[in-house]
Amino acid sequence: MSEDDTPASGPEIIRAFVRTLPNAPGVYRMLDAAGEVMYVGKARNLKARVTNYTRPEALSIRIQRMIAATATMEFVRTETESEALLLEANLIKRLRPRFNVLLRDDKSFPYILIATDHEAPELNKHRGSRRRPGYYFGPFASATAVARTLASLQKAFLLRNCSASFYAARTRPCLQFQIKRCSAPCTGEISLEDYAKLVEDARQFLSGKSRSVQQHLQQDMAEAAEQLDFERAALIRDRLSALALIQSQGDATARSVEEADVFAIHQEGGQFCVQVFFFRAYQNWGNYPYRPRADSSMDEAEVLEAFIGQFYENRTPARLVLISHPLSEPDVMAEALSSRAGRKVSIELPRRGEKRDLVNHALTNAREALGRQLAEGATNRALLEGVAELFGLDEPPRRIEVYDNSHISGTNAVGAMIVAGEEGFSKKHYRTFNIKSTEITPGDDFGMMREVLTRRFTRLANESEDDAEDAASGMPDWPDVVFIDGGAGQLNAVSEVIAELNLPREVIFIGIAKGEERDAGREKFFMEGREAFMLPHRDPVLYYVQRLRDEAHRFAIGTHRARRKKEQVKNPLDEIEGIGPTRKRALLNHFGSAKAVSRAGLADLEAIPGISHAMAQQIYDHFNRME
Repeated sequence: MSEDDTPASGPEIIRAFVRTLPNAPGVYRMLDAAGEVMYVGKARNLKARVTNYTRPEALSIRIQRMIAATATMEFVRTETESEALLLEANLIKRLRPRFNVLLRDDKSFPYILIATDHEAPELNKHRGSRRRPGYYFGPFASATAVARTLASLQKAFLLRNCSASFYAARTRPCLQFQIKRCSAPCTGEISLEDYAKLVEDARQFLSGKSRSVQQHLQQDMAEAAEQLDFERAALIRDRLSALALIQSQGDATARSVEEADVFAIHQEGGQFCVQVFFFRAYQNWGNYPYRPRADSSMDEAEVLEAFIGQFYENRTPARLVLISHPLSEPDVMAEALSSRAGRKVSIELPRRGEKRDLVNHALTNAREALGRQLAEGATNRALLEGVAELFGLDEPPRRIEVYDNSHISGTNAVGAMIVAGEEGFSKKHYRTFNIKSTEITPGDDFGMMREVLTRRFTRLANESEDDAEDAASGMPDWPDVVFIDGGAGQLNAVSEVIAELNLPREVIFIGIAKGEERDAGREKFFMEGREAFMLPHRDPVLYYVQRLRDEAHRFAIGTHRARRKKEQVKNPLDEIEGIGPTRKRALLNHFGSAKAVSRAGLADLEAIPGISHAMAQQIYDHFNRME
């Protein structure tokens, strides 16, 4: 090879780009020889920022590795640095570059919604985009916290939680009215004007004006008692008790902080944990621990700044963001978050007072959560080393998959796959398989397992490279070990499938047969090329494999039950050709139920907007055809 053909080094490639870069804000991407984006960064001055990469000797080892692997770069100019920050967070989330800090768990949090698109607004849990008109309150850190708060809110404000079609079909109050969790506007037990006052009280309470709502209710209770209306006074007393219960929930409350998101980060053992607490209406609405993927050489403040940018990429920030470590550019971050929220957002690093107490509380939780994670990880590593030793593997498995089937006499048959690794069960990688083949005899477990594994490994071979892994979790796409619930017969069926597929890499398959009388601890294990064997009765690896098998069984049964329940509640209108969601909604809104539709006459059906004569005849014939 001549000197002219020698590939340019990373610094030389970067130096060539610097010559043409503007002195303006923007975002840059560094790509390797395969065209994969390795890193996404933002800059107030692109030329100055990228110039730093031409002198790698002064940078960290991690950055030096990145520079050496750089084959090309891409740039996007923005008007402001805050725009660059928002674009950077978006690109990191979408591209998952391996040298960036990555938000592992992109959890969506539930909200409480008072929907105002109906004459009697409903109170319910909400996830997803905010397309429905109404008042949104949250986020709550868990569905359990939302359910608990909703139950108390229904007792306190008596707002309905039923669907519009259920509401329209009522002729008498439902059970929610009987147990004093709804005021029954559907049947006129309360006027819409008085119901609107309940809605406003609920909105005020969730907006942080709880004292005024409680004072108002206390005055009403006193007036009812003076008028000897003790039944109404008792009802208001119960509502006040429900409000007090909501306010008492949570292990940390705020007297002076009405609305804030609190971020605290802790590093230990080369890993990071960020605890996020949500405070709304002076109440703690829960917390959630995140474990961002970041190089151990990075400091906590650097990881926290990158984390916050990604965290708010698709979320609305609180008016106040409290942090445990200083950001390098807090003003830029505040401007970017304000732009996203459409209102002013402040970022504070509190030094004293209640705000500092809230941050310290979050920091303690981050430290304890990471400690538990490290202890569990050490235990899992030891167990995986035991799996390698007892099953004759060359090294501890990074990814274990376990498969099971569930059905009742072959109906609603499903296959389930659970995944485990060094960090325990990886539920984001769980998969279910609806058994589709019509050639499988109902109840044929061998046939079902054959279909599941064929679909799983065919897709894996087509879509994944041999050494590919999940960028966020580090979990490889290919399993090292696969456990099958079954004995020699199941393992033979699996071996036939794998032989036909001719997989590009070796995967160890192990069958687990239940012990005599299904006795846990007496399981037999089957592997190709080995006689059936058992593990020592009290061996921790045996308990570990039992946990894996039981988790697969639990997941398979749960999926099967959900599918069976869905089949059982299928609406008869779904069986009529030409009835889509719009016509179905029109019929149910008019008649109240599918049963009422089935009893309707032809003329009644034709009177529904969107239902033609031909469609009305089709619906009528469907429910009145001769058997």
